Amino acid sequence: MGLTIDRERLVDWASRAISIPSFTGSEEEMALLMGETFSELGLAVQWQQVEEGRANVVGTLRGAGGGPSLMLNGHMDTSYSGRETWLANVPGFQPEPFVREGRLYGLGISNMKGALACYVEAVRALLDAGVRLRGELILAAVCGEIEKAQYGEAQGAEFRGYATGTRHLVTHGGLADMCILGEPTEEKVVLGHFGSLWVRISTRGNFIHTAFSEGKRDQNSILRMREVLDAVVDWIPSWEDDPENAFRGASAIVNVGALQGGFGWRVSRTPHRTDLFLDVRVPPTKPMPVARRQVLEMVRGLSERFPDYGVEAEIYVTAPGSEIEEDHPLVAAIDASHADVFGTPPERDVTRWFSDASALTRYGVPTVNYGTSTGLLDTEFGENLEIDGLVRMANVYALAAQKVCGVA
Repeated sequence: MGLTIDRERLVDWASRAISIPSFTGSEEEMALLMGETFSELGLAVQWQQVEEGRANVVGTLRGAGGGPSLMLNGHMDTSYSGRETWLANVPGFQPEPFVREGRLYGLGISNMKGALACYVEAVRALLDAGVRLRGELILAAVCGEIEKAQYGEAQGAEFRGYATGTRHLVTHGGLADMCILGEPTEEKVVLGHFGSLWVRISTRGNFIHTAFSEGKRDQNSILRMREVLDAVVDWIPSWEDDPENAFRGASAIVNVGALQGGFGWRVSRTPHRTDLFLDVRVPPTKPMPVARRQVLEMVRGLSERFPDYGVEAEIYVTAPGSEIEEDHPLVAAIDASHADVFGTPPERDVTRWFSDASALTRYGVPTVNYGTSTGLLDTEFGENLEIDGLVRMANVYALAAQKVCGVA
């Protein structure tokens, strides 16, 4: 049965989504649009209030029975608010959609309101064609996916990411036999991604006025951290080059993400503590408790090497990776559907970024990340996606749903 993807309708809905600011912690207005849209499509709608101002919305296209269920999952929160000083004058990072040379621009279009638009259009195309699926097709719009975590003074909903919404989803009935996450993957099938472990490493020092610091520079926690940081940088290759930390040919990676110490408003004092923050990427094949132990062993080594520096550590994010078997039926369905639309099978990939597949797979929902282009950021105009790419991806999702769920 032929399917027709309505390009104009897809762009119109995606533009509505862009127009609704939904920075992490403020997703509820976007959730209202999702609920309204699901109701218009005739889906059964479940509203999940995650916390004040934040919700998940689940829309279910009931099946005739006798087929597996497929979830299309996507997050509503955007990586940026558009109010950041370095983005304020970039139009593609504002909730104001516009089309330029066949590309749709606007805040959140690539990560990942474009995928949500594709899900909606895929369902519309199935309904327009009179397709009745055997299994259920479930659309889950979730909050709080972006890689961020509460720490120190950074408290509140805007810092509660790392699958906050999808963890709530799976503990409140939001499950399916398998799931597609339409994260931007350059139209490649991502068979797995790394997880994240965030660690704070600290040095202690003398809190003292500048006037009385003569001869005590070696007690400055910032200067002590310089030596510790050098030792950490020397350690990083041992993690990245360890075959145990590789996955499907991709090596692990460690990022020195932040350094905090002292008081810019009062540099007449040396800080009592300086903090170094690392993002250690962990392969899905390594249990997080093992990774945690190994990183803490590294820190213990630092403490022994610098016994007077008060070296200590705190691990405050442990977000496991995800993988799916090459021969899983969902992979086969995507392969065949992609080939129908693009003419050739999709390539494979492994990524080092995190996704909600982390939570889904641990609830027994095999999950594939597969979506359109990352929307390479235009330095002048900002976040964008090719409209033709969105149209093709919506078509693939609709075809894959038929292959997975079966047609009555």
